[in-house]
Amino acid sequence: MGPGPRTGGAVVTATLDRLARERATGALHGRAGALYLADGALVHAESPVVPDVGWRLTAGGRLSRESWEEAVAEGGPDHRAGSLLVERGRLSRGELELCHLSALFDAAYFVLSPLDGSQRAPDRFLREARHWFGPVRPVPVAAVQREVRRRRRLLERAWPCPELDVSPVVPVGRRAAAGPGCGRGAVLAAADGVRTPTQIAGALGRSAFATLLDVRRLAAAGLVRTPAPGTPAPRPAPAARLPADAPEISLLRRIRDALEAL
Repeated sequence: MGPGPRTGGAVVTATLDRLARERATGALHGRAGALYLADGALVHAESPVVPDVGWRLTAGGRLSRESWEEAVAEGGPDHRAGSLLVERGRLSRGELELCHLSALFDAAYFVLSPLDGSQRAPDRFLREARHWFGPVRPVPVAAVQREVRRRRRLLERAWPCPELDVSPVVPVGRRAAAGPGCGRGAVLAAADGVRTPTQIAGALGRSAFATLLDVRRLAAAGLVRTPAPGTPAPRPAPAARLPADAPEISLLRRIRDALEAL
């Protein structure tokens, strides 16, 4: 059986279920981030340890900073910044959806499973609040909750040590042992004994969750040090600018196809 949420899991699950049943529109806020709903479906998620859509698009060079700022300034007040990028030919609809899904699922995980144990899951609902980016592809609340549970189980099966998620990643032995060119190899090469997994994710331009999982697998292989249970760790730092998450594209396409079939 996989681990439960770090904090407030049952309460926020019940709240999300109720909001979905009510087909509510608004934002569920907390110190760990925010979940935006429209007609009971999740349309946006934000977490301070995960890059937003703008960072993903501009840091990787897919979109110029000027084009992004123009879309935010002109489309933001009407909650349609994302749609404006497609209408003006800056992005294809598919590119926008894949980037948005990547950011949404990544942020939702960290909002519902805060890395900082002192943070509660979101518990303040601002009814009718809407995100300036605008809806792209609404995701059913149940689908998001299933994905969060699946990710928790993945981490637990990889190496049951949550301290790794917030501790500096300390390499052990030969770094090349993880294999050149693979995701874990890049994470291991970036491990300097100072940066935490989310900081490494920012430096590499990777999904924050995928980096957590790689670090756990590296620990299971004996390639990074496993901290002792209860080891004090610094609070997670905000995410750095990141480019688009290329390693997640095939998974996100399958998620999009599944949503279209609902």
